[in-house]
Amino acid sequence: MASVELIRGLYEYHWWANRRLFDVAASLGEEVAAREAGTQFSFPTLRRMLAHIYGADWAWLQRWIGTSPSPTKLPGDEIPSLGVLRERWDALEREQRAFIQGLTVTDLTRVVTYRNTAGREFRLALGPLLQHVANHATHHRSELATMLTVSSGSPPPTDLVVYHLLRTGQMAP
Repeated sequence: MASVELIRGLYEYHWWANRRLFDVAASLGEEVAAREAGTQFSFPTLRRMLAHIYGADWAWLQRWIGTSPSPTKLPGDEIPSLGVLRERWDALEREQRAFIQGLTVTDLTRVVTYRNTAGREFRLALGPLLQHVANHATHHRSELATMLTVSSGSPPPTDLVVYHLLRTGQMAP
């Protein structure tokens, strides 16, 4: 079982890595962010891939706080621009931060009952679910990095060690 401090650190990294790639995509403009990159990706555009990470984070936070929405699909398709996505994501991140900062050791073992997008019910302890969300985004960030590389060149690294080296001042931004 992970510690509360480890979870907090994992989420600081998660927010940093998401924003790092979002900023690269945003710098390319809305047209590039909306351009189809191919059906080989989980979501075909930079904007949709970013919106999926946002949507998954939103759904999981709702489940953790007990509202457990059971949408047939995650939010994200309806977001018309990176600007709108950034506004929603910033608000969600504030809610996530408050939730993560309020965690106690006891919370990590609390069982969360939720329904997936197919309506199937599951039960797991909060600790592994918290780890899942950050890990889930890693997969989609790798797809984003590939999409960005194809459209504009390799983006800056989102390695965990890079995050720590930047944070501690051992590496220049």
